[in-house]
Amino acid sequence: MRRRFLNILLVLSGLAIIRGIIYPVFKYLLPPENPGSIPGEVEVGPISEVAPNSAKIFRFGTKPGILVHLSNNGFKAFSAVCTHLSCTVEYRPDHQDFYCPCHAGVYDLNGRNIGGPPPTPLEEYHVELRNEKIYVSRNVKTT
Repeated sequence: MRRRFLNILLVLSGLAIIRGIIYPVFKYLLPPENPGSIPGEVEVGPISEVAPNSAKIFRFGTKPGILVHLSNNGFKAFSAVCTHLSCTVEYRPDHQDFYCPCHAGVYDLNGRNIGGPPPTPLEEYHVELRNEKIYVSRNVKTT
């Protein structure tokens, strides 16, 4: 009886080890699922929803974006993903900059990194105002 129990335990252990080797190999070889395409344009909301010198976080595809209503009534939008370790940046109205709380990264209102470890600027989006609503899209480079 004891010998049979040990044989079953040995077989189950062997199967677990084989599964632990084969599963990662198949996950590596199979292509990842497509999480969906990034939209060309998103509606952020009504203009009245974002007061001057404040910001709003919005979804741009699967990633967060940040829209800032500047003091001069202009709008700017950027990817809210810090270029250092992909934390979400926040707008600081008292400093008028973007701040990454993970490692104290700082970006100016043009998205340029001005402090901390971020290596590159934030990706800037195009903002368009239509029918009292705010629309954000990717910048299209024209040559």
